[in-house]
Amino acid sequence: MSISLRRSLRPALSQTLRIVRLPSRTTRTLLCGFAISLLAASAQAQVAVVTPLDKQLSRVDFALSGAGLFNSNTTGKTTSGPGAGSTITDQPGNTFGALFTLRYVVKPLIGFEGNISYARFTQNYSNIGGVQANTDEYSLGYVAHLPELFGVKPFASIGAGSIAYKPTPGGGQSLNEQARAVYYYSVGADDMISEHFGIRAQFRQSISLAPDFGQNYLTIKQRTISSQPAIGIFVRF
Repeated sequence: MSISLRRSLRPALSQTLRIVRLPSRTTRTLLCGFAISLLAASAQAQVAVVTPLDKQLSRVDFALSGAGLFNSNTTGKTTSGPGAGSTITDQPGNTFGALFTLRYVVKPLIGFEGNISYARFTQNYSNIGGVQANTDEYSLGYVAHLPELFGVKPFASIGAGSIAYKPTPGGGQSLNEQARAVYYYSVGADDMISEHFGIRAQFRQSISLAPDFGQNYLTIKQRTISSQPAIGIFVRF
């Protein structure tokens, strides 16, 4: 009878063991799924982390542009020296130059920029002829960006700095270098062509006193305007 009882209990015991094992497999599956989810969430969180350095770099861009320089003529009377009161005209030549701009944009309406430009052209004076000079601008300014329009982002900037006239050895008539205060404004638009690269087009004007290279027979104290359409590329981190 004991043998018969064991035989009768064996199927029930096997069924009970199978039932007991099932939650164990399900638990392991759930635990593995939970662990994988945690790992995925952790990896995603690590990707989404923005360091303070990343935040600052995202506000920076630098651009290199080619610019046409179309300079206005000035006419006036000399203010001192033996020929004081004589009328002379300065007709600067037009040329092509380079403009480098570094920007730091905190918010669309709050940004700052620094500019360095280079060009070479000749100041043509009615009394002494031409004075060829390298012309470098160093300026700082404020820049504001407007909401995107037709797929591009408009901007406007204004600033001031210094413009240096450096007569060349061959065509500068041995005149002295001279620096003038310069003021500028610009309007333009940025067009991003990839995540980090874009095209910048702008119209820029700078205003300064006409150079006299420290010579009283060239001093007329009249302002000259340089109009500078420019286009180039910029890089954003």
